[in-house]
Amino acid sequence: MAKGSKCQFIFLATLLLVDTIQSFLMSGTDENGVKTLVYLSPKFELGPGSVINKYYYDIDFPRGHIAVKSFDAEVIDEAGNSIPLYETYLHHWVAVNYYQRRGVETPKYHSRVGFQKSDYISAGNNGVCAQVLSQFFGLGSETRKTSNNVPDPYGIEFGNPAVIPAGYDEKWLLNVHAIDTRGAENRLGCTECRCDLYNVTVDEYGHNLDPSYVGGLRCCYDETRCRLKEGFQGVKRSLYLKYTVTYVDWHSSIVPVRVYIFDVTDRWKKSDGISSRHDCLIEYDVESCPAGVTKGGCVHTKSVSIILPAGGNVIYGVAHQHTGGVGSTLHGEDGRVICSSLPIYGEGKEPGNEAGYIVGMSTCYPQPGSVKISNGETLTVKSYYSSEQGHTGVMGLFYILVADSDSSAKLNSSQHAPVGIHKRVLTLDFIVGMALLGIAVLAAVIVAYQRRNQRGDNYEPITM
Repeated sequence: MAKGSKCQFIFLATLLLVDTIQSFLMSGTDENGVKTLVYLSPKFELGPGSVINKYYYDIDFPRGHIAVKSFDAEVIDEAGNSIPLYETYLHHWVAVNYYQRRGVETPKYHSRVGFQKSDYISAGNNGVCAQVLSQFFGLGSETRKTSNNVPDPYGIEFGNPAVIPAGYDEKWLLNVHAIDTRGAENRLGCTECRCDLYNVTVDEYGHNLDPSYVGGLRCCYDETRCRLKEGFQGVKRSLYLKYTVTYVDWHSSIVPVRVYIFDVTDRWKKSDGISSRHDCLIEYDVESCPAGVTKGGCVHTKSVSIILPAGGNVIYGVAHQHTGGVGSTLHGEDGRVICSSLPIYGEGKEPGNEAGYIVGMSTCYPQPGSVKISNGETLTVKSYYSSEQGHTGVMGLFYILVADSDSSAKLNSSQHAPVGIHKRVLTLDFIVGMALLGIAVLAAVIVAYQRRNQRGDNYEPITM
């Protein structure tokens, strides 16, 4: 083995050993019984313009009957350094639990079994788009500054022996979709998966794309490549998704919560009573506003109304949007605001504060019992985007955690509020007003940063 290769091997082995030791050291129980484990995904390699959209089966995850309190993730390099979004854009990561029949071989990382076989059963959340949005945890570029702590005495329950089917084991799947935009001719276009920049006319299954499909997930699948500036050269590098799971051992005093994910593109049809079929498209396009419209009025609104089969007390809420998003709101049947979630845009270059990118989403933590949803209540999701310029493949998802209304007996347990949470529920008028103001302010910030000295790779903040 060459001297350089040997040194690199030793360095990587040491890194992995240190990470394993760190995970073990952080697994100790604090005074509240809270445990923390830190893991690395399998290594993935990215060169300038390249894309990975991998599915890793049977990933490391805490075992036993537990209640998860938080799940955080970010992209790092082999030295453990956080990678900025303008170098590797984290389009999304999701974690899904599933049941695998004992004795069956675990699928390879690149497979997409779809859980259609009896050997693999998707556990999934409580819907309503569970067929395509089955994850319990998952975010995108906003992952570093979005709180996902589950307050006491609540928890997301996993590993319950009474729930796991006989003859099966509970396992976890991790999907990582990342785009290397170093040297990209059009950074925003690459992150929005514009088909022309990827020179793609068929999807990953070989199906021809409709000419009207100009950008989105079907054009930036695994191993595609986005167009680079002429002559740009850059090295391929090894990266990981580092994910941190905080949890407690299950106890009768814990109040379980249900996880719901709503999609503003849902084209659901009511069948009988409150039963329904949901067709969640996941993504949509935002057309630029007509010429002559005042910039402050260029806001695109998309909404959908959905029946929630089982209600209860809302204990957490957050939206997921892409660049250009200016906020999202979940309304009750009577028009009341259940939760409003606003994007946090970066203003600098350091990881977690990248100019022009959504680096966080505000969250809702209502006082226990203060925000309730009735069984069969119709909810409305509204997603707002700036339309000063067009956007492709954007998303308008909304996550909420709901506990049964009859669980109030357990609420006498001590309740520790997560650090940095947003407790107030903002009104829609306030959101829209602040969003319109924010568009102008953000535009000024972006222009200012574009005029600053560029990095060695000709970095410019992503434009909206």
